[in-house]
Amino acid sequence: MAPILDVQDLTVVLKTPLGDAAVLEHLSFSVEAGRIIALVGESGCGKSMTALALMGLLPDGFRRTGGRIVLCGEDIAAASPARLRSLRGSAMSMIFQEPMTALNPVYTVGDQITEALRQHQNLNRRDALDRALAMLKAVQIPAAESRLRAYPHQLSGGMRQRVMIAMALACRPQVLIADEPTTALDVTVQAEVFDLLQQLQQEMGTAILLITHDLGTVADIADSVAVLYAGRCVEQGATRHVLETPLHPYAAALMAATPRLRLGTTAADPRPALLEIPGLVPPLGQRASVCAFAGRCPRADDQCRERLQPPLEEHRPGHAVACRYPGALADAVVASLAASRVGTPDAAPRRGGNDMPGAMP
Repeated sequence: MAPILDVQDLTVVLKTPLGDAAVLEHLSFSVEAGRIIALVGESGCGKSMTALALMGLLPDGFRRTGGRIVLCGEDIAAASPARLRSLRGSAMSMIFQEPMTALNPVYTVGDQITEALRQHQNLNRRDALDRALAMLKAVQIPAAESRLRAYPHQLSGGMRQRVMIAMALACRPQVLIADEPTTALDVTVQAEVFDLLQQLQQEMGTAILLITHDLGTVADIADSVAVLYAGRCVEQGATRHVLETPLHPYAAALMAATPRLRLGTTAADPRPALLEIPGLVPPLGQRASVCAFAGRCPRADDQCRERLQPPLEEHRPGHAVACRYPGALADAVVASLAASRVGTPDAAPRRGGNDMPGAMP
């Protein structure tokens, strides 16, 4: 089956006084209809910038310098601004991190949902309101009729997030980008939002790009995973393969820094203490052409520090990695971190956390 969204060699830079600084480098991934791909990694790895690049919403100073973004067979990276506006909200929609800032405070919920419907589907106001009401009911907002007339500040955080989902899905897009869709929500609401996303995705056949720190949720609902580090994809594959047997040292360290993430564990299994990845993601302008993780990897050698970053290559069917010593080095790194850790007892797994345990902010 051909992918609904196919991204190839996406490169984004930031203009600085010292020249262009790479933000994303040769990023490639794809997602089919009715499937979910998750982008994971610490803050500063390029996840949200990927979403903005796909939507054509890069902030001032950022620009795409290469790559293709093929949506339903059309390379939208080469599309005009007018064409992108026609695609946003119809063929591709996005749920932003902060619904309070993404929603317009001076317009009612109904006005904001109907705006997209009237623009993209040529509905009259009455029909658009009927569709908006149906979407609010679909995302399980109580007293949906009265919420159409409410303003964002009159709703709880969970309801605002549900409104964002209703707006994003109102025109039945082929691709939905969910950028940290449960930020600042309590655990119960987080679980409800993820369940709702999965339910609507299955009903509509929407392809979802999920950006999250919550690896527990990734294990629950994602079909595949791309691990980003310093603007590069360092590992990619089926969710079970990446989470159970990570091949890149960074991916392995993330798994070790997450409570009881390994799939298939039982209550009888020993609970290893959480590990911490020392150091920080290299900032923009300080990312060398060698392996960006070499400075934090306790087993990196001269080959890692001096030779160019290896390309992302398939190591086994459906599982690609960008590392000179995949697999064995990943295990060695976890062992080294465990030997030097100052850890805390592991916690029971839970879905819906807002940040990646053990990862640097």
